[in-house]
Amino acid sequence: MSESIVVAGAGIGGLALALQLARAGAPVTVLEKRTALVEAGAGIQLSPNASRILIDLGLGAALGRRAVEPARLSVRDLGNGRKLGAMPMAQAIRDRHGAPYWVILRADLHAVLLDAVRSEPGVKLLVGRQVTGYAERDDHAEVHLANGNGTPQTLRTPLLVAADGVWSTLRTAIGDGDAPRFRNFEAWRCVVTRENVPEGLRAPDVVAWLGRSAHIVHYPVAGGDAWNIVVIVRSRAAVEGWGLPMDRDKLDALVARLGNPALHDLRNLLASGENWRLWSLFDALPAVRWSTPHATLLGDAAHPLLPFLAQGGAMAIEDTAILTRALAAHPGDTRAALMAYEETRYQRVRRVMEESRSNGRSFHFSGVTALIRNLLLRHFGMEGLSARYDWLYGWRPD
Repeated sequence: MSESIVVAGAGIGGLALALQLARAGAPVTVLEKRTALVEAGAGIQLSPNASRILIDLGLGAALGRRAVEPARLSVRDLGNGRKLGAMPMAQAIRDRHGAPYWVILRADLHAVLLDAVRSEPGVKLLVGRQVTGYAERDDHAEVHLANGNGTPQTLRTPLLVAADGVWSTLRTAIGDGDAPRFRNFEAWRCVVTRENVPEGLRAPDVVAWLGRSAHIVHYPVAGGDAWNIVVIVRSRAAVEGWGLPMDRDKLDALVARLGNPALHDLRNLLASGENWRLWSLFDALPAVRWSTPHATLLGDAAHPLLPFLAQGGAMAIEDTAILTRALAAHPGDTRAALMAYEETRYQRVRRVMEESRSNGRSFHFSGVTALIRNLLLRHFGMEGLSARYDWLYGWRPD
């Protein structure tokens, strides 16, 4: 039996929440079905709305040693290599929003969070535990789980938080949202060492190449020792599985289509990558109801997002801050705390989802619509592009 808060899932959202709750004085038990806590997915972008929360948790120095602060965001045309727009980052982002914009390997972020959680005496981390269901009681929830050999176990908790990702086993039991739907895109991801990055692309920037057949993003990670590459293309059917080895012929076919001489460095960058992994992309509108009296959803379990605004991890981290504050504001009244958490988060994540979908369309425009998009990007200029993200990056938990 346990009277601690139970968090299902030891990914980025689950660990960040456990750390927040422990720092607020609440005992926490984290359940993870994996036995090896290794995070896949290559790179992740931590915009100021997320980095400020992690810094407030005392993780700034540890993250800063592995992250990179890009000098700028550069947007280019995948057809001819021309520059379409730019936004200053690094110190300009710090000055504008009071926190850094970091790019980091997902595994490095996860490792920093895991080390911090393991150092907290109020957190118990149990691996190899599969949550199989839960039941609401008058004043608590009962969490049903099984260990590696299938032995059933029940934990009593004042609050269950499902932070078990896009394929959450608890989403339909707790919330009323739809199952995630395939959105006809797939992502190819790879990390290459600095030596394999052409000199012309070694600037410490986030670079986005926009094209009809694909869009490509790359940026430095691992303290500048490696580069994360993401290629997103349209796809008619989802591939079953997550982070699967990718058919190299797909990449070779894309590289062959990048015939403009101005794309020579980009072709070489893509060709240098090995061990490419494939993810089919899903999202779902946020559930209207995320909670029952003693259970709630967090991160991708509540609101799986497309990656076209680079906010999936950031929204989960924001969730942890708001949920922790809601529980502190309503001591002993879990129902009221969860209602406040939902009300605070719904409109925010709904807007992020809609903006992500909109970017997914505009990144792949062609013909006249692409020409209009390019003219708008040039019209905005650096200040205009920066201002477009103030609503997103300037967010604070309070």
